[in-house]
Amino acid sequence: MSDLFAPSPSDEPSARAALSPEQEPLAERLRPKRLADIIGQDHLTGPDGAIGRMVAAGKLSSMILWGPPGTGKTSIARLLADAVGMRYVSISAVFSGVADLRKAFAEAESMASLGRRTLLFVDEIHRFNRAQQDGFLPYVERGTVTLIGATTENPSFALNAALLSRAQVLILHRLDAAALPRLLARVEDETGVPLPLTPAAREALVASADGDGRFLINQAETLLDVSLPAPLDPAGLSKFLMRRMAVYDKDRDGHYNLISALHKSLRGSDAQAALYYLARMLVAGEDPMFVLRRLVRFASEDIGLADPQALIQCLAAKDAYDFLGSPEGELAIVQACLYCATAPKSNAAYLAQKAAFASARETGSLSPPANILNAPTKLMKDIGYGANYAYDHDAPDGFSGADYWPEGMARQTFYRPVERGFEREVIRRLEWWEKRRQDRA
Repeated sequence: MSDLFAPSPSDEPSARAALSPEQEPLAERLRPKRLADIIGQDHLTGPDGAIGRMVAAGKLSSMILWGPPGTGKTSIARLLADAVGMRYVSISAVFSGVADLRKAFAEAESMASLGRRTLLFVDEIHRFNRAQQDGFLPYVERGTVTLIGATTENPSFALNAALLSRAQVLILHRLDAAALPRLLARVEDETGVPLPLTPAAREALVASADGDGRFLINQAETLLDVSLPAPLDPAGLSKFLMRRMAVYDKDRDGHYNLISALHKSLRGSDAQAALYYLARMLVAGEDPMFVLRRLVRFASEDIGLADPQALIQCLAAKDAYDFLGSPEGELAIVQACLYCATAPKSNAAYLAQKAAFASARETGSLSPPANILNAPTKLMKDIGYGANYAYDHDAPDGFSGADYWPEGMARQTFYRPVERGFEREVIRRLEWWEKRRQDRA
């Protein structure tokens, strides 16, 4: 299939008719011409940055550029080739297959024999499967190509360990409130036309980009393509431009990053931050039932018996959401989130579970005492099952003080409640039963 979809000669960039500058998208016309023109990535491209140091030395190593959309990954790759005098080849993992890779590697080997080095830029490299990623290894190791991969996904999960061991991972930052206005200024310098926006609307446009420079330029181009009678205010801008959806892939990093942020904000009892991350997920289209499942888990793991009502609140929120659906039922999720954030915290039950499970795995062959085993048959009674069992309700105070642990196994303490919330009462109960047990010993 990769051969079937390999580009024909007429599809090659050199064979396509070049667009005039006026026909090119504004984002393409504004691509930086020098590394110094890259905005918002000074930690990499500056003199002390990893890329800046490589360029100064005139020698590049293979690298993975990891960052959100519209932060300059493609521009950096193009400019690096120019900066060190390398041949630049670009492919996209979305549109390319094995045939394209073979062709690129064969051309790189031919050029290497003539003394020309090749920088191979692979956009969306995480979309190549594991076998395709393995195909890069011998060419990277021999220096046939210097690989620059671009990805929006966490390389730890999206790329082979073998490939990662041969490439530096460089992290690009989303463009901040200082970088994005500089892009708008470049738009106005390039076009010679001021954006038809009030100062407040200009700020709103920058905020809507959410760190994506390409999105911001495209929105600015849309504004410049029409004739407006007067500058737009924020309300007018909102009506004119479609609202940007939150960047969130439910099976990608955003999904796991936000649920991690929600869980840790709850654990840290920051109700405001927890509500913010909950809103981020729901507004972006996360399945509310996934959020509810995580809240139920949190109620057991991080609150436990410090506030037994937390679990009840979360399950009630699940029932309310089942009954009401969205959007009305989402308020119940908010209520459960706030309850968990403000509840006293304890992971004593969670630690007790881990300790008990570990002990069970180590001593799983030990039989319980015969006196507490049921004896439904005569044979089982004859061999001592249930013999001399002390029925606690027959004791004067409803407590026999019997030993329930396997023979040869010392008594263990798995659950150690903390002095918070209802577990203060649980401590007193455990101490009361333990004292009575010692009195009966």
